[in-house]
Amino acid sequence: MKKIKVAVNGYGVIGKRVADAVQLQEDMELVGVCDVIFDWRIKIALRKNYPVYAFDINFQKQMMENNITTEGTLAELIKISDIIVDCTPKKIAAQNIELYKKAGLKFIVQGGEKHETTGHSFSAENNYATALGLQSTRVVSCNTTSIVRTLTALKNAGLLGKARGTLLRRAVDPWESHLNGIMNTLVPEQDIPSHQGPDAQTVDPSLDVLTVAVKVPETLSHLHYWNVQLTKKATKEEVLAAFGTSSRTAFIDYADGLTANNTVKELMLSLNRPYGDMYEVALWQDMLKVVGDELFYAYLVDNQAIVIPETIDAIRALTGLETKAENSIRKTNESLGIRREGFI
Repeated sequence: MKKIKVAVNGYGVIGKRVADAVQLQEDMELVGVCDVIFDWRIKIALRKNYPVYAFDINFQKQMMENNITTEGTLAELIKISDIIVDCTPKKIAAQNIELYKKAGLKFIVQGGEKHETTGHSFSAENNYATALGLQSTRVVSCNTTSIVRTLTALKNAGLLGKARGTLLRRAVDPWESHLNGIMNTLVPEQDIPSHQGPDAQTVDPSLDVLTVAVKVPETLSHLHYWNVQLTKKATKEEVLAAFGTSSRTAFIDYADGLTANNTVKELMLSLNRPYGDMYEVALWQDMLKVVGDELFYAYLVDNQAIVIPETIDAIRALTGLETKAENSIRKTNESLGIRREGFI
């Protein structure tokens, strides 16, 4: 089997997870990770025997001075790659894409970049086919991924009218919580709608979705509350059946003691998930209510993990490794241990 040669630029919160996930795919080869850092993070990449590259010769020199063995620079990594996943901090990727375009290299950016950066935004269960053969795509953010994933399931079941959601957003990534974040306060986003609703429409313009968001003083995950106007009166069973068609939405229950995001995080750790990651949307089925043609539900989003399977599928779509979404999704789910039937 010919393996697609994948590079990862930016070995941070998302980049290290993408690199690990690429390593698990039978049809992909991780040819290198690139960064500008020379601390414990990149040393972990070396311990995993990942080929390490520096952004340029200046950073390469700094890495060498700090006993970081490098294989070369980003320019050299680009030459040996079929596709690169840019996981650099927000707005940095937009500066890097000229390098990729000049080399004729396929590339993927993450949701911190604007839709216009690539002209295509990706969510595997919604628009995989539209990414086939493109030079680039943008995997939408963690919150947007969850929105598109859940609303697509309702849409495909013919149940989705309009959706209104309130997002309680984690304040900062856990590993950076000693540097910034908020304490003892809540910070509402100034703009209504918040950016996630319009962002979901970059994937699927037919979605009638509006969001508001509040930043909260915790780091474990995001919590979403949704009110959906259905297209008809429905039963709870019909709605759960619709959500169940998404292989990346897993039901959880208050009755199992899963009453908060910290308990769900502990569950992921108990399942020996890498980094305690949860790739699925964790939707409370015993909280879900249907009143006539109105639906009310809530779910959790692991902001560090949910986009990882989407990124793997985006690699297959751009490179043509799989032309059918269901085949790629199945491969990715199996490799990452994604639990369609639920966690317990």
